Amino acid sequence: MLRKLSLRSRIFVSMILLVIIASILIAGVTVYQYREQSIEYHEDRLERKEQQILQAIEFALQQTTYPITTDNLGLIFKDEIYRIAIIENANFNIYDLEGQLIKSSRPKFNNDSVSICLETHVLNALRQGSSKRYVEINEAAGDTYQASYSIITDARFKPIGILHLSYFQENSFYEEELQEFLLRLGAVYLLMLLSAIGLAYFISKYITRSLQTISDKLTQTRLAKSNEKIHLDDPTEEIAHLIGAYNGMIDELEESAAKLARSEREQAWREMAKQVAHEIKNPLTPMRLSVQSFERKFDPEDPEVRTRMAEFSKSLIEQIDTLSSIASAFSNFAKMPAQQNEDLNVVEVTRLGLEIFNEPYIHFLAEEEHITAEMDRTQLIRVVTNLVKNAIQAVPEVENPRILVSVTADERWAKIMVADNGIGISEANTDKIFEPKFTTKSSGMGLGLGMVKTIVEGVGGTIEFTSQPGKGTVFTVRLKRKKVEVQD
Repeated sequence: MLRKLSLRSRIFVSMILLVIIASILIAGVTVYQYREQSIEYHEDRLERKEQQILQAIEFALQQTTYPITTDNLGLIFKDEIYRIAIIENANFNIYDLEGQLIKSSRPKFNNDSVSICLETHVLNALRQGSSKRYVEINEAAGDTYQASYSIITDARFKPIGILHLSYFQENSFYEEELQEFLLRLGAVYLLMLLSAIGLAYFISKYITRSLQTISDKLTQTRLAKSNEKIHLDDPTEEIAHLIGAYNGMIDELEESAAKLARSEREQAWREMAKQVAHEIKNPLTPMRLSVQSFERKFDPEDPEVRTRMAEFSKSLIEQIDTLSSIASAFSNFAKMPAQQNEDLNVVEVTRLGLEIFNEPYIHFLAEEEHITAEMDRTQLIRVVTNLVKNAIQAVPEVENPRILVSVTADERWAKIMVADNGIGISEANTDKIFEPKFTTKSSGMGLGLGMVKTIVEGVGGTIEFTSQPGKGTVFTVRLKRKKVEVQD
């Protein structure tokens, strides 16, 4: 989960979690410590109370006139047991060594709740234990109490009986104190949590501010434009190294971009020069042959000399017109005419552009009658006609040629699609299809698709294609749609 968060969010969340976890741990340790102290307190208090009663019993045994035996314990403590219970403020029972009750300090009406006989595990624990003392924890009516069992001895340390003392644990004071402490601790940690949230926010913002600046600059970095360097006041050592690396990369990038641009310009001019030379040579060759043929066959006395002169002039004019069209095509590609953008109905203009074609296999389909985009009308017609011409040239050998021109739209784009079932485009030519000098045809200058790409991208649109060799090609032009309210 944390991996999907930004660095700033991870720092913020980590600091808050650290405070919360620390609060929970300290609260848990506090509760545990209070409970341990309560247990130790009750154990110590029970042991002190037990020692006091044993000392009182020992004193009573020293003062009695009865022989100190198990059988005489009932006589010895007939009244003494009540006096000791009042002095020590604690009720206790005296059992013989077999676990039978001899005497209890409890009132007569409470004697029914006193065990007449001790359980076997208590007797076994006293006999086997080295301390001659056994303590167990029991519950009665939802309250916890400790029961201690100790061996009573005579002056010669001979066991003569068993002392049983019950001690009910009163934890209300500790629980109230713990609750009060936790409330205070909670208030302190709430204040700490609020402070930690504020501190985490500013620390995370401070730490990631430099990284955010670098991230923004990296996002804005472009090969084709001048990029700004990063300048920060008093950055940390790590950030300073990162900024230095970025600024160095910008210097290298600008140098590489300049070299690349210069190389591309030189390559473009070389390719353009080759293309221009090639296209000009095509009409010059027939012109040269025509002049040579006319020179050999010219006879001023020929009665048809005017007819031959007219044919010769016509041939030269046709070749000159070809040269003029070549010059115009290259001029149009190098510098497109000024855009006269207007709100156009893409459906209507596309249909208009198809009217110059007479091929019966060209079909038109529109999803809506009004799809509006802002563009130059003439340029849009050029886009449509160039794409359809390419489609026509791709289906000359197809048995059942078909070209479908469709206009659709979504919330953002008006889309013109020209699909054919022609020869398709091979993978080797995919990356070259929009290059100005590239053509797969035996004639033509290869400027059509390059011109279309220039027009479309000039108005913020896109052009792309999908093709399968032998099955056909689909060109898709996307123009930014402009929604126009239609008045009733």
